[in-house]
Amino acid sequence: MTFINFNKKEIQAKIVYYGPGRCGKTTNLEYIHREYRDRIKTEMVTIKTKGDRTLFFDFLPLNVGKIKGYSLNIQLYTVPGQVMYNETRKLVLRGADGIVFVADSLAMRKDKNMESLKNLQENLSIYNKNIFKIPLVMQFNKRDLEKIGIPLTPVDVLQKSLNSKLNVPFFEASAASGENVIATLKSIITLTVNSISKELQ
Repeated sequence: MTFINFNKKEIQAKIVYYGPGRCGKTTNLEYIHREYRDRIKTEMVTIKTKGDRTLFFDFLPLNVGKIKGYSLNIQLYTVPGQVMYNETRKLVLRGADGIVFVADSLAMRKDKNMESLKNLQENLSIYNKNIFKIPLVMQFNKRDLEKIGIPLTPVDVLQKSLNSKLNVPFFEASAASGENVIATLKSIITLTVNSISKELQ
């Protein structure tokens, strides 16, 4: 839920990057952190396991300007992708105002994407949130790997399996190179801001 401080005229919104393990959630935030150093006053917080996977979350605060006279701060989080950390995913998802679902384009990861999206829907329902109503953007990551011959799931297949019912904005991306990382971020911020604006009316 959006936190609004009426005295200080500040709004804090939470955007969560969700998806299967090693799909590129952390890589997205690392790229954003590098690109927006001038707007970020703190370092990115990352808690990792021995296998260098995100265990709890990455946290990245981002000041994006004003909305209806209020300063808007976006907090970016990721969740651990591994099934064993589902309780942690639930905790991080609590209070989310917007979601970026990062799908892994690797052909071998097709089923993992579908499992993760279903898991997102289930975990949102715990907080009485509807995946069809919450601001949501989909990112098909690792598209750059096609250039070096790694088998990828075609975009139309990803669209059909993940986004045919949701029909949300989607981006073909490479978090490693930064392709469409900022476009994804701007899209979810726009959707989230529009949703918050309705709350303020």
